[in-house]
Amino acid sequence: MAATPPPFAAFEWLIAWRYLRARRAEGGVSVMTWISLLGITLAVFALIATLSVRSGFRAEFVDTILGANAHATVYMAGQADPVTGRMDRTIADYDAMAERLRALPQVTRAAPLVKGQVMATAQGRNGGVEVFGIAPEHLATIPRVADPETAQGDLSRFAQGIAIGSGVARELGLGVGDRIRIISPDGVKTPLGTSPRINAYEVVYIFTAGRYDIDRVRVYLPFAEAQRFFNRDGRADEIEVMVTNPERIEAMVPDLLRAAGERALVWTWRDSSGAFLRALEVEDNVMFVILSILVLIAALNITSGLVMLVKNKGRDIGILRTMGLSEGSVLRVFFICGALTGLLGTLFGVILGCLFAIYIDPIFSLVNVMMGGQVWDPSIRGIYHLPARLEAGDVLTAVALSLGLSFVVTIFPARRAARMNPVEALRYE
Repeated sequence: MAATPPPFAAFEWLIAWRYLRARRAEGGVSVMTWISLLGITLAVFALIATLSVRSGFRAEFVDTILGANAHATVYMAGQADPVTGRMDRTIADYDAMAERLRALPQVTRAAPLVKGQVMATAQGRNGGVEVFGIAPEHLATIPRVADPETAQGDLSRFAQGIAIGSGVARELGLGVGDRIRIISPDGVKTPLGTSPRINAYEVVYIFTAGRYDIDRVRVYLPFAEAQRFFNRDGRADEIEVMVTNPERIEAMVPDLLRAAGERALVWTWRDSSGAFLRALEVEDNVMFVILSILVLIAALNITSGLVMLVKNKGRDIGILRTMGLSEGSVLRVFFICGALTGLLGTLFGVILGCLFAIYIDPIFSLVNVMMGGQVWDPSIRGIYHLPARLEAGDVLTAVALSLGLSFVVTIFPARRAARMNPVEALRYE
C-alpha cells in the first residue's frame, strides 16, 4: 500500500509554481498575478510608511514638549490683595516650596519661574515674546534649550544677558552679541500712574527647541532680573517640575499637591497637550482602518487571479483528480499559488516601507525641492521636518495583517478548485 504524501509535499509546490509561471496562452492569469503582487506590495509599503511616520510624529511631538517645557507646573490659586483688591497668584515662599517638591522620590528638578508677555524690539522690528525668568543653573538642565549642537552663543554667560529662541532671532534680525529691548506695559509705578518699563539686554545665547511655536516666542531672563523687570520682588509666578517618568505624571499629581501646600494647583504637560495627543490617537486609528481596507482590496486581487486560474485549469484539475490527487492536495496547490503571491508582495512591501522610513529625510528633501520648498511649513505644523520612527511592532502588525488577509482570501477559490468534480471538468474536453 502506497504511503500518503505529507501536506505541502514537493510535488504540490512544483505544480503551484508551474501554474504561476507566465504562458502566452494564459496571459490573463499572469497579468492578474502581477497586479496582485504589485497591489500587496504597495499596500504594505503604504501601511508601514504611515505607521512609521505616525510613530515618529508622536515621538517628536512628545520629545519637543518634554525637552523644552515642564512636566508639571505648580502655581497658586488666586487670592485677593487686601490693599489693591487684585487677584494675586504669585508664590512668596517659592524656595521652601521648591525644596519640598525636590524631596519627592521621582522629582528631578523644581525651578521657580517668573513669566510675562512683553513686546520685543530690535533692528527696527517688533514682535511679541514670552519671557521666562529662571536661574542659570536650572536653565542649563533643560534638554532642548541647553543643546550645544543646535544653539549659538555661550550659555555660561546667561547671567549677563538674555537667551532667545531661534525664531525670535530670525524675526528680529538678531545674532549673538546684539542687543534686544523688551517693553512691559506694567512697569514703573509713578504718582501719575504706571509707565511702561523698557530694558535692553545683550543676546548671549540663541537656542532651537525644535518646535516653531516655542522658538518663535520664547526668551529666558535670569531669575533675579525677571523679578525686577516684572515687579515680582521676593516672589515667583510658578514652579516648574521635572520628573523621571513624565508619561506617568498624572499619578504624581496628588503627591505634588501635598508637597506644595495649601492653595496649590498643578497643571501637567498632558493637560496642555492631551487634546492634541487624543486627536492624534483618533487619527492614527482611522488611518490604520483605512489602510487595512487598502490591504484587503489588494488581497482580493489574489482571489480574482485564483478564480481565473481555477477556471483555466479546470481540465488539469480533472486529470490530476483522476490520477489520484486528493481534494486536500488540490486545495493546497491553489492555496500555495495565492499565498506565495501574498508572501512575496508582503516581503517587497516591507523592504520598500523600511527603506522609506530609514531614508525619509533625503526623500522628503527631494520632494520639497521639486515642489518649490512649500511642502512643509513649520509655522503650521509646529516641527521643522517630517519625522519617521521605524518600530518592530509596526512592521510586524503590517506583516501579520497582510499575510492574514492574503491567506484567508486564498482559501475560498482553493476550496472551489478542490471540490471540482473531475467528470464535469473533463466532460467537454
